[in-house]
Amino acid sequence: MKAARLAAASALLLVVAGCGGGTTGAPAASGPGFPVTVTNCGVEVTFEAAPERVVLLKSAAVPYLHALGVLDRVTARAGQYPTEYYDAATLAELDRIPLLTDKTDTSGHLQISKEVVISQQPDLVLGEVDNLSRDALSAVQIPLLEEPAMCPDSTAVPSFDDIYRQMETYGRVFGREAEATTAVTALRDRMAKIQTATGTASGRSAAVLYPTIGGGTTYAYGTASMAHPQLEAAGFRNVFGDVTDRVFEVTVEELLGRNPDVLILLYGDGDPKAVEQALTGLPGAEKLAAVRDGQVMTQLFNFTEPPTPLSIDGLERIVQRFGDDT
Repeated sequence: MKAARLAAASALLLVVAGCGGGTTGAPAASGPGFPVTVTNCGVEVTFEAAPERVVLLKSAAVPYLHALGVLDRVTARAGQYPTEYYDAATLAELDRIPLLTDKTDTSGHLQISKEVVISQQPDLVLGEVDNLSRDALSAVQIPLLEEPAMCPDSTAVPSFDDIYRQMETYGRVFGREAEATTAVTALRDRMAKIQTATGTASGRSAAVLYPTIGGGTTYAYGTASMAHPQLEAAGFRNVFGDVTDRVFEVTVEELLGRNPDVLILLYGDGDPKAVEQALTGLPGAEKLAAVRDGQVMTQLFNFTEPPTPLSIDGLERIVQRFGDDT
């Protein structure tokens, strides 16, 4: 059975990942504008035709695919897709896509086998997970695209421009360049309205954290995360703006030393009140200005990271929550 699945995957080959790779199998007929080559995580990925059988292993690509009108090309998905992220139309599209698994480990990382993914006969996988790498899929001629900000060893400083570029990239991959242009224009218009409403910087400071529910490590986000430009766009000064790491461990003592006026707490799923308690319940946290003044906001992770249209939704939520005080 495993050999049969590998043969089926090879027969559906549309992409060869990696520099200098040759095409094997029976390539699909090229459509207008194809072949298309994009660089993803430092690897060239060539599409002979627009993907038709997509497997989602992470939710970050959903708003892009919905905007381009190609979410119906997703034949299976895995992971978690919190309903708070999506409008009714997107939720209806997602509900029609079979869920392979939402099982994660204690760190929130998806647990899925290579065999399960291959059995779906995908011509594109979106999102790399710990136990199913690009190389593992490439070995059976299945291409993978990851959100650029989540590429291993990425050192690029994120910005809202990354969202527009990624929309254009997906537009090329799926042969929807006109739709991508329209979507980017709409996103730029939204950003312009937010910036007009926000005005000049408030002078207030803020930090974006990821607490561990039940005790344990608290993480903070520096300038290599989307949290940094998001805070700046909301009119705040990131108290960790001098840290070039994307995410790092932080103690209550260090938080007290920087003492942000506002705290934004990210989480993957579950009860937001438990997320807030995971931070405010730490010894000494009651001395933090943001905790003392009730300036604490919980936010689902993809409303900040990685850079996607949801990051603009998250920015709007931050401005709405703290706008009267900035």
